[in-house]
Amino acid sequence: MNTKNIIEFGKEVINLQAESVKNLVELVDENFEKAVNLILNSNGRVIVTGIGKSAIIANKIVATLNSTGTPSIFMHAADAIHGDLGIIKKDDIIICISKSGNTQEIKDLVPFLNMKKNPLIAITGDVDSFLAKNSTVVLNSHVNIEVCPNNLAPTNSTTAQLVIGDAIAVTLVKIKGFTSHDFAKFHPGGSLGKKLYLKVKDLIDVDARPMVLEDDNIKSVIIEISNKMLGITPVFSKNLIVGVITDGDLRRTLLNHSDISILKAKDIMSINPKIIDSETMASKALEIMKGNKISQLIVTTDNQYSGVIHIQSLIKEGIS
Repeated sequence: MNTKNIIEFGKEVINLQAESVKNLVELVDENFEKAVNLILNSNGRVIVTGIGKSAIIANKIVATLNSTGTPSIFMHAADAIHGDLGIIKKDDIIICISKSGNTQEIKDLVPFLNMKKNPLIAITGDVDSFLAKNSTVVLNSHVNIEVCPNNLAPTNSTTAQLVIGDAIAVTLVKIKGFTSHDFAKFHPGGSLGKKLYLKVKDLIDVDARPMVLEDDNIKSVIIEISNKMLGITPVFSKNLIVGVITDGDLRRTLLNHSDISILKAKDIMSINPKIIDSETMASKALEIMKGNKISQLIVTTDNQYSGVIHIQSLIKEGIS
């Protein structure tokens, strides 16, 4: 295949998969509602199982359910009959994924699942299969063809399984009124979680608190800003912050004064500095910085100086 043919075939693959997903719309019926309600009204977890490529899809569905507030566990179909059936508890709902619904592993597993009398939801491409006939609810994931040129490698079929799993998870989100704040609780390390929970106090280094007195000379100011590496220092008078000096202020001073030896901190400081409380959300700090076109904020706790928050600390944490 030449370059043009490779590109065209890639587009064809995507179009065929998109078509398979689109066709699923016609297969969504009252069984989908039954499946969602079984999970919604359960006091247990969702156990998702499968074999081969379907097992990989099952893992992803478990991850999506967990991250959206529906406790879920993956159970490999082959391992289940070798001890992992013990995962299943009385109130759990089971989802079993299989394209054919007739593989030997599925035939071996399903009778044991039914012995436990947990509701069994099948996601299968064959509604007349062994799995379908022995399930509480059947969700049809049929595709006409695999996008693989040999019609062998699971491609369209696994995409269809994944889409159905996502549809279940997102429908549960909608019904339960799961919010962005709820989502953040399960993703404290993600950018959304950090935006909603990370506070200014979490990002300041209390051991790197630059400070100078209003009568300190410029050399002292330069040394303090350089040592603390935050590009700024507050200026104090009688334990009160009366101004700030940034590295930009220092550059302008050097450009505009031929003799800086006679200058003191109070001569070059900017008054009315932007100050933020340490309990303020980090995302709010970024908003203030952007609004004022500055890179640092002075941080206080109970009106006492705590340190400096720099915009780079926010960007590093993925808050933008």
